[in-house]
Amino acid sequence: MPLIKPRTRGKQFVRLITRLELENNESLHAYGRFLGEPVEYVLNQLIDTVLARDKEFMSWRAQHQESCVPTNRARTDPRPATRSDSARDDRLATDLRAVPHPAAKANG
Repeated sequence: MPLIKPRTRGKQFVRLITRLELENNESLHAYGRFLGEPVEYVLNQLIDTVLARDKEFMSWRAQHQESCVPTNRARTDPRPATRSDSARDDRLATDLRAVPHPAAKANG
């Protein structure tokens, strides 16, 4: 019997870009295939299931109900920036500047 409950409709979602360990990525996709659900659903259910079992966290969270999501777009990765991170970010910024905004195509 799967540990993850059936999907609930009508929830709001946000986009989160992160990195997973290789083995966890494989397990996440395998479990999604096993359930016939997308990996986003599996990941959300794993978070709900695991955190609900942490009584100390649940008590802390009840006392700290404000949002803990960072409000700025600054780097939140606890690792120090490396030269390769900086170079990659510079390339991405350059690549994005070269892409016209979709509205510009519609108007031009």
